[in-house]
Amino acid sequence: MKLPSRSKSYMIPEYSLTGDLLSYLTCNLQYRYQNKGTLPPSKPVQRWFGEFIHGVLEEAYIKWDNDNTQFPWDWKKDIRPIEDLIDLRLQVRGLYSYDEDLFFSIHNQVNQDLTIDDLNEHDHKKLASARAEKAINIWGKHLFPLIDSSELLIKGIREMPNYDKNISRSNYYGINGVVDVLTSMKINKTVEQSNLDNYNNKIIEYLKKDPGFQEKISQYDEGDYYEIIIDYKGMKRPPIIMKDSKAENKWENHKQQILTYSWLRSQQESSKPIIAGIIFYLNELVPSKEDLVLIKEELNDNLTDVGYKYTNDVELINKWEEEDKAPELSTDFKIDRSIRIINVDAEEQENSLLKFDSVVAKIEDSLIKEMKGCKIQEAWKGDSDERTCSACDFRTFCKNNSVKTKDFKIP
Repeated sequence: MKLPSRSKSYMIPEYSLTGDLLSYLTCNLQYRYQNKGTLPPSKPVQRWFGEFIHGVLEEAYIKWDNDNTQFPWDWKKDIRPIEDLIDLRLQVRGLYSYDEDLFFSIHNQVNQDLTIDDLNEHDHKKLASARAEKAINIWGKHLFPLIDSSELLIKGIREMPNYDKNISRSNYYGINGVVDVLTSMKINKTVEQSNLDNYNNKIIEYLKKDPGFQEKISQYDEGDYYEIIIDYKGMKRPPIIMKDSKAENKWENHKQQILTYSWLRSQQESSKPIIAGIIFYLNELVPSKEDLVLIKEELNDNLTDVGYKYTNDVELINKWEEEDKAPELSTDFKIDRSIRIINVDAEEQENSLLKFDSVVAKIEDSLIKEMKGCKIQEAWKGDSDERTCSACDFRTFCKNNSVKTKDFKIP
């Protein structure tokens, strides 16, 4: 009796929008070491804050939904316990803030005898805490009533680009992503498009002022439901024009992310028409000195799309120098810069998927080269802007590093 041989395992490669697409576009070689080689950055401050602010807002929504806590929230009583919970969760996963100016942790060895009662706003509310408080008290009261689902996992499958049965790992690949917030609203044209007007909802006001959104919503009938995808970013608003050709175009990449999310969501049976996406750039609510330097440069070089009408704020920023105390910018200026509406268009959605396909094709090509024996730095291109290279752990041996490291010495 002849026994059949075991068939080769069939695996469909999985790619995520943030973990793969955006990471690869930042730097191909850094992506290879961190994502494929599981060599995490030694001090992942940006990742820590991104996960911190997402976790705080998620827990804040659960608290609001369960307890109906009225706004504004008190930092020490309502917000700081959530921050400590998220900080502890991140430490269990090996993620620390590393910067006392960013976050004051009561869970590290130095401060382990402290409790929440020992904290005060003057000494212990650092940059991450200030941003969390502003995000909840400025946007939370408008955002939380709109939420239909939060932290929603969405998946889809596409044909592998440039598929060759003799070379390619699979004839399909999977896309996955996590939508921070999904809203579901009803078209009510007799009440100015929304039944939430009685709440003076600021998000609804921004949507009403957006001509692309109004044109889109006019194509649907009275009583139809539609969805809006909302994503948080723990960063400042990116410039719409890039001065450095090597720098990652975050403005365009964030748009592609929303468009790809909208396609993935549309593949699910429970989905409704997705009209728009909203991105909140939460650093704009409490900008750091580094953020202010970039905002100043972008305003003067016409690289940004929001802020020029606030002449007093622009004047304050232009007069400000790095060694000075941060200027007191108006709340309207910061709110305007913190929200971005992206209208979902079928043609642009298809273009974003094709761009995702092209990134997957490049990653697969590099992986196959390496599997065939090609050296890592020959299979993966290490080429990014100076700012990315300066903070990269692999800069000392990267052949394409844009930052000079000839004076580097091992301590």
